[in-house]
Amino acid sequence: MSNATSSFNAISTPAPSGLAPPHGPPPVSPDKALRIARTRAYPHQLWWLIASFIALIAIFQFLSWALTKVSSRSPSKAKKPADAEVGGTPSATLRRFSWRNVSSALINLYRVVAFRWTLEIGQSYTLNLAEVFVTCGYIVALFTWEFVNTTNIEGMKFDPNYWTSRAGVLAVSQFPLVTALGTKNNVIAYITGISYDKLNYVHRMTARVVFVLLWVHAGGKIHAFAEFPTVWEEWFVRVGLTALIAFSILVLVSLRPIRARMYELFYFTHFLMVLIMLLGGYFHANMLKQGTYVWPSFLIWGLDRFIRFARVVYYNHLYFGFSSKADQLDASVELLSPHFVRLHIHRPPHFNWTPGQTAYLAMPSVSGNPLEMHPFTIASVDSHYQLAGVKTPATGDVEKKFSEANDVAPYWKELVFLINVREGFTKRLAGIAETEGKVKVLIDGPYGFSPNLDHDDTVVLIAGGSGVSFTLSTFLGILSHVQNKKSICRKLVFIWTIRDASHIDWVSKALTKALELAPSDLEIAIRIYVTAPDTNVDALRQVKSWGEDDSIHSSEETAIGRSRPPSLLNFSAVQLMQGRPDLHGLLNEEVAASTGRLSVTVCGSQGIARACRKALRIPLSTALNGGPSVVLHVESFGYA
Repeated sequence: MSNATSSFNAISTPAPSGLAPPHGPPPVSPDKALRIARTRAYPHQLWWLIASFIALIAIFQFLSWALTKVSSRSPSKAKKPADAEVGGTPSATLRRFSWRNVSSALINLYRVVAFRWTLEIGQSYTLNLAEVFVTCGYIVALFTWEFVNTTNIEGMKFDPNYWTSRAGVLAVSQFPLVTALGTKNNVIAYITGISYDKLNYVHRMTARVVFVLLWVHAGGKIHAFAEFPTVWEEWFVRVGLTALIAFSILVLVSLRPIRARMYELFYFTHFLMVLIMLLGGYFHANMLKQGTYVWPSFLIWGLDRFIRFARVVYYNHLYFGFSSKADQLDASVELLSPHFVRLHIHRPPHFNWTPGQTAYLAMPSVSGNPLEMHPFTIASVDSHYQLAGVKTPATGDVEKKFSEANDVAPYWKELVFLINVREGFTKRLAGIAETEGKVKVLIDGPYGFSPNLDHDDTVVLIAGGSGVSFTLSTFLGILSHVQNKKSICRKLVFIWTIRDASHIDWVSKALTKALELAPSDLEIAIRIYVTAPDTNVDALRQVKSWGEDDSIHSSEETAIGRSRPPSLLNFSAVQLMQGRPDLHGLLNEEVAASTGRLSVTVCGSQGIARACRKALRIPLSTALNGGPSVVLHVESFGYA
């Protein structure tokens, strides 16, 4: 054994009192025996706690689902209240206190406290109290096991020999958890019913707590190695330090401001640094026979990548088979504005999705790396949700279908994406869209869990900008289920905030067709808010009332009998207003006018999400007096 290794052992193991026996190994130090036993036992205890918590969440999710199923009326047997049948809305004056409302009131109180009371850090970070509780609980658990029972047999508290090595073992024991939470095919997501993108916060949180714990381990060892500089010549020490430096770089680039502005840098740095960290961590930990905590991370990551690769091959097999039909899968790219691109893709065989799900798109001719994939929300709905009356273009004329990118049929038949133009990948895609070109796209997905709104009496959908991708598909899905008697929804409110009035044209024809075919017994309200200060809303209403896209049609075309399509603004259900919406007032009006179950689904900026959370902090008395049971769904917006 080298002198450095001997010095390292001398630090970890105090010399035993008394003389060693003349034959056999020297006696084991009581301190060392305790340290080894606790270092081996505490990671197992920590994992039992984490597994119990995951099981508890899964049980709560199942009970919530079962309670919704049992308490909700069957869609086919649902009836409107008497005042709604005669054309009015349920009045708050008809409400009164009932002991039967106590359970609903307590559930509402839990939702308000856990998910609508938030801790706001600047303009970028918002944590609800449930996330704060999980974060604090995880930190307390790790550092309790880190520093508990660190008094040696001589009475010295927080003996570094106890907690330095233990910090490293506790940290590496969490590598499989951190890895699993970061995968798209997330086993924890399927167990708990929480979407992988919402668990991504827990992934980042656990990684950062483990990062701090690793520096606690490294800091203690660096202090101890100061007296034995030759220890730094040991290869496993250098490997461990390299892994920790890679982890530090990874944590730096994963900060939200950097991640949002330089996503491609984060994407490649994340992949490379994770690989270095896991490899270095394995060889370093395996010196103390703790590598069994690290190698499962490679299996978890590899299984996720294999599933994703298999999906890409399965859904895009015409490309890989060099079929003559492969060109039919090329995506049509259209520049809607300098900041938004619309992308149409012929639906791959066997690809099915539910409203609000996302897909990962790889475009080798656009990306800097052919393996690079970006997530986007699907703005259209699967053909299973097609409304009766929507006509599908004739098959066989793919070029004509793609050239009519504004037609309504693709929203029920194709994959449609509304993409916000940023730097890098999306900026290059916008350049292709300027020439109305086509790109080859490989699809992986769908991902995410769509909220089940079939048992909600009133549904409110709120979007900001490109967040309409999520709310539009949800809107179309609800209409389909109401039409097919699968949903009990009686009122559907669609609120959309846009910068410029021209953005209405992104989805105007799909919404127009949906309103034409909507069930007559469903109350629909569409409110569009234009925030541009120089917008003349009254003039816009007058122009738009003549028909869509008049500016591109000459008077001769109209004179010869060209039929104008119906305008979205001609419908009484549609209101166009200037300025930002008063979300607090709008949501409070819906709460006051609703009975039964009210759901609010939001996809927009942090500001919109914060406003909705504050507006729905309804008092306990509202539910006790017969008010609605309110559910809030907040979808992430952008890369963050």
